[in-house]
Amino acid sequence: MRDRGADVVAVARVAVPVPLPQPFDYLAPAHGNLPPPGSRVLVPFGPRRLVGLVLGHAEVAESESLKHIERVLDVALIDSDLLELLRRARRYYAFAPGEAVNLLLPGALRRVKPFRAGPPDRLAITAMGQAADVGRARRQAEVLEWLKPGPMTRAELLDRGASAAVLRKLLDKGWIGSASAAAESAVEPGPELNSEQRTALAFILASRYRYRTFLLAGITGSGKTEVYLQAARALLRRGRQILILVPEIGLTPQLIRRVEARLGLSAAVYHSDLSEGERLACWQAAGSGQARVVIGTRSAVFLPLRRPGLIIVDEEHDASFKQQDGARYHGRDLAVMRAHLLGIPIVLGSATPSLESLNNATAGRYQQLSITRRAGTAEPARWSVLDLRGQRVSMHPALLGAIERHLGEAGQVLIYRNRRGYAPVLICPSCGWTADCQRCDAHMTVHQSAGRLQCHHCGAERRLPPRCPECGEPELHTLGAGTERLEQQLQARFPGVPVHRVDRDSMRRRDQFSRLLTEIRRGQPCILVGTQMLAKGHHLPGVTLAAVLDVDQALFSADFRAPERLGQAVCQVAGRAGRGRRPGEFILQSRQPEHPLLAELCRSDYLGFARRLLEERHAAALPPAVALAMLRAEAHDPKRACEFLESAARCLPRSDLRVQGPVPAILTRRGGYSRFQLWLQARERQRLLHLLPGWVEHLHSLPEARRVRWHLDMDPTEI
Repeated sequence: MRDRGADVVAVARVAVPVPLPQPFDYLAPAHGNLPPPGSRVLVPFGPRRLVGLVLGHAEVAESESLKHIERVLDVALIDSDLLELLRRARRYYAFAPGEAVNLLLPGALRRVKPFRAGPPDRLAITAMGQAADVGRARRQAEVLEWLKPGPMTRAELLDRGASAAVLRKLLDKGWIGSASAAAESAVEPGPELNSEQRTALAFILASRYRYRTFLLAGITGSGKTEVYLQAARALLRRGRQILILVPEIGLTPQLIRRVEARLGLSAAVYHSDLSEGERLACWQAAGSGQARVVIGTRSAVFLPLRRPGLIIVDEEHDASFKQQDGARYHGRDLAVMRAHLLGIPIVLGSATPSLESLNNATAGRYQQLSITRRAGTAEPARWSVLDLRGQRVSMHPALLGAIERHLGEAGQVLIYRNRRGYAPVLICPSCGWTADCQRCDAHMTVHQSAGRLQCHHCGAERRLPPRCPECGEPELHTLGAGTERLEQQLQARFPGVPVHRVDRDSMRRRDQFSRLLTEIRRGQPCILVGTQMLAKGHHLPGVTLAAVLDVDQALFSADFRAPERLGQAVCQVAGRAGRGRRPGEFILQSRQPEHPLLAELCRSDYLGFARRLLEERHAAALPPAVALAMLRAEAHDPKRACEFLESAARCLPRSDLRVQGPVPAILTRRGGYSRFQLWLQARERQRLLHLLPGWVEHLHSLPEARRVRWHLDMDPTEI
């Protein structure tokens, strides 16, 4: 207890990037005052010096152990709205205050040594460049020609074959220069909105000066993006900024081009695949107001905005919005929180809304805006289910016949298989040996072209064995088909047709996927085979047939979210077909064609399917009917993980929480660690939120905590 007579001193509460449960107290700089909250500071931390962020001020008992702030780097760099968003996020997700530095500051501003910015990240041809005589400098001439249609990023130019030396020479000559994020261009007129789109737009614009959350639930191809763009254009005319969040980097190139063409403004881009200089430039442009349109992945929710007017979350249902390490926040939910703090509208758009968002709409917290028909004259694809029972092939003969028919009619075909590699199992037919990962409870996937076995959970790799390690059998068999095997089968079956594989193995280079999409949109017959990269919001007007090859595993998964994800994936893939002038067809293969979930999907729209799932979640007391937090622990020795979780459960205050566990994770052993969980459920979310911060802080002091790796996950999306 503090001595009432002791002297007190004013200190700054500073978050530093370390995984500890509290901020640290620092005295004012030796020759200055305490910097205000939001200031970026350099502080001594043990033997190191770290960049920290001032979260607030306090008075504490004077102590010789207190250190001074070494230097104030930026005064009040982070505004009060963002600090309040961080405070609420920390309370809700119970993450360490040091994560504030990682969330609010780009990497360039977290460096102790000052960051030296490189050449401009977005380049344009100058007037001098337009009139330049390049002579025999062929490479320079190519770059100037590429830039004539409009600005390009440095990365795009390098991917096309430009060298850093050529770009440097052109910059030195003044023939190219930085393209302003606010540069205006001619506006491309969009299609006329139908009555449902106009109604949705009117509701959004009626709330342009106040907070409101809209759930824009429109079937695939219904023109949700046109509604976004019309709302954005109206607010841009009033001098406001627009923040658009997308789930993955792969969605940004096509959206950037469409947004820039329709709004007549260059968009600033923010995601993890950019260089430090590119991220810093976007962060600064957003904070100054120079970037009037910002497109980014989940981390962009923490960007400073000078004149915010509207937030849009595209494909709001996508699991990629949930951060799975560090501060385990959900980008969509924090976007809603931020819009509330800023007093501006937010639009959550999806053809397959999450059950969480539908539940909020049902409860009246969100306003649902529905678009039930496709834009223009396009009609939803015709569905059919093929029974794979008795078939020993990965593609039903009727599906192969449909592919041949659509290709013969100059259509394009999309085949969805959410499993990359050649085959998921390698087995010995003589002794039954299987190629299992030595560190995970999982089989290793065969990657035939690389001659490797790979674990898709921990990343472990080894060479394909020439014979069975157990009995020496020389003929090992592969079971199942991944995208690599399907690609080979389709190339053999349709030799005159291009087959494009789209997965993480085939799309390794930056901009490679974007280039493929551009080629596909030329409309030539082809077959696309790939993972969920193909199913996420891409407009492919030439696709007339789409197929999902295997959904049976999701029908019997132990994960309560599996049916929801199944419905979303199936409807998203079906929505790729028939978006142009020609009618579309969708085929679903299953060995359980009479399963109730598949029957529900086939006879109703996604919203009807989702409402049925929502009723089941309420009946089973599962999220979103209840609040769920999960304490996870992992250790090489499973006993230690369980002991920690048991101790954690014992120190929970008596309450009306429902506590389950320790229970093993679905994939119990991963990367050599045994993983267990403690489930905490509460009917009243506030009850859970009231308990978590103090409980998590206490967990750090448990002796068992030092022998395991652990974290808390609020509203987990993976079990």
